[in-house]
Amino acid sequence: MESTETREPWNKGKLVGKKPRLKPKDIWALRIHLQNEHLARDLAMFNLAIDSKLRGCDLVNLRIRDIMHGDKVLARAMIVQRKTQRPVQFELTEPTRTAVAAWIEKAGLRPEKCRDPSDMAT
Repeated sequence: MESTETREPWNKGKLVGKKPRLKPKDIWALRIHLQNEHLARDLAMFNLAIDSKLRGCDLVNLRIRDIMHGDKVLARAMIVQRKTQRPVQFELTEPTRTAVAAWIEKAGLRPEKCRDPSDMAT
């Protein structure tokens, strides 16, 4: 039994494969949008993702104590990646430090109370 019906591929006309990287103007547009919408958590997580270039699983497993010492957000942080088990050091830019500090203050977070940033509510 042969079927004369032809099925259209699910990805026909869709962009498949590797996506183009974000351009600096796209990154700034996203940052401005998140700032204007007063989305402190989203802005902090976006900035952390851009600065650290970490995989998603490592980003959500960041702890406040990994990026803060006392009341100050660190200029450099180091974590061990889950996939490779290798330490990765990254620099946190001033906009990222400001966004993280604002988020922590807005949510009333403390390093000893929170397991990871994804648990934190805005």
